[in-house]
Amino acid sequence: MFGIVRPCSHRLGAHLKAEWMAHLCGLCLALRKDHGQFARIVTNYDGLLISVLTEAQAGPVSGGRRIAGPCALRGMRTASVAQGEGARLAAAVSLVLASAKVRDHVADRDGLLARRPVAAAARRVAAGWGRAGERGGSAVGFDTRVLVEAVDRQIGLEALAGAGTPILTVTEPTETATAAAFAHTAVLAGRPGNAQPLAEAGRLFGRLAHLLDAVEDQDADAASGAWNPLTATGTSRAEARRLAGDALHGIRLALREAEFADGKLVHLLLAHELRRSVDRAFGGGPACAAHQPGPYTPGPYVPGQGAPGQGAPGQGTPYFPGAPIPPRPREPRGFLPGCGMFLLLCCSCQMCCAGEYEGPWSRQKHEGCCRDCDCDCPCDGCDGCDGCDGCDCCCPCDGC
Repeated sequence: MFGIVRPCSHRLGAHLKAEWMAHLCGLCLALRKDHGQFARIVTNYDGLLISVLTEAQAGPVSGGRRIAGPCALRGMRTASVAQGEGARLAAAVSLVLASAKVRDHVADRDGLLARRPVAAAARRVAAGWGRAGERGGSAVGFDTRVLVEAVDRQIGLEALAGAGTPILTVTEPTETATAAAFAHTAVLAGRPGNAQPLAEAGRLFGRLAHLLDAVEDQDADAASGAWNPLTATGTSRAEARRLAGDALHGIRLALREAEFADGKLVHLLLAHELRRSVDRAFGGGPACAAHQPGPYTPGPYVPGQGAPGQGAPGQGTPYFPGAPIPPRPREPRGFLPGCGMFLLLCCSCQMCCAGEYEGPWSRQKHEGCCRDCDCDCPCDGCDGCDGCDGCDCCCPCDGC
C-alpha cells in the first residue's frame, strides 16, 4: 500500500474503520474485476478517497455494497465492500497514476530500473496500466487524458526547473490531475454544484501529495543523486511546511462548501488524517497514544547487588536486577529475503489480523490493519470542533 493518507485503526472507531476498509477492498476488487489480478498491486490508500468522496455525496444507494468472498488479507473472512462507479473511477485513476510513477522511476533509473531488461519490462507494464486506466475512465465518463497530459507536462517542468523556480510551478501538474479526479466524483454522485469546491480540494490535495513525497524522499534522493523538487528549486523545508499548512486550511474550507449526504469519513480523512500526514512527514505532531511504549518499571533494588542503574557486581550491565535485557536491534532483511517474508505474512494473514507483526524488510514492529482498539478522539484541534462535545461530523466516540 502507498499513499499519504494512512489512518491508524485506533483513531477510526469501529464504524468508520469498517467503512474505510469497505472502500479499500472495493478498490482492490474493482481493479481485479476490470483490469485483471495483477492490477491489484496498484491498490493505494489515496486512490480510495475517490470512492469515499463519491459515496459521501450520493449517500447509500441500492447496489452500493456487496458481500465479497473470503480473502487471505482479511483472515479468510467475508466482508461488505464498496462497488459501483466510485470504485471504478478510483481504480482507473490509480492505474493511470501508477503508470506515470513507474515511467518516472524508469526515467530516473532508480534501483533495478537502471538495468535495461528490467526497465523495458517496467515500461511495458506501465503502458498496459495506462491503457487499462483509459478504458476504465471512459466507462465512467472520465477522460484520463487530463491525467496523462499532466504527467507529460511534469516531466518537461522537472527538466527545466532549477534554483529559484517556484515550487508551485513544479507541483501544478499533480494539482491539475487530482483536481479533475475529485471534481468528477460530483458528476458521478449527481451533485454538479460540488464540482468546483471539490476541484479546489483536489488541487490542494495534489499539492500536498507532491510536497510530502518530496520531503520524505529528500535525504534518500540526495544520497542516490536522484532529482528532488525541493533540492532542485532550492525550496527550504520551512517554506514547504508553510505551503503544506496553507493547503490543509484550503482543503477544509473547500469541504465546507461542498454538500455531502454523509461526510464523516471524508472529514476524518481529509481534515484530521491529512494533518497527521503533514506532521509525520515534517517530524512533528503527536503519535497515536496506543502505539506509544509503556513506561519502564524497574525491578526492586536488592541490597548487595549494585545500585539501581548499575546492575549486580561483576555483571557490568546497566539494567536493574531481574529486569529483562532488551534484545539487540536486528539488521534489516535484504530484498529477496524480505520478499519471501512478505509473502509469508500475507498468506498467514498476519499483516491484516495480527496484533503485531515484524516488517518484512525493516523488521520494525507494525500493527495488523484490521485490529480493533480504542484511541483518543481525532477531533482535537479541528476548526469548529471542541473535542467530542462540539464535533458533529467525524467523532467516532459516539456511544463509546
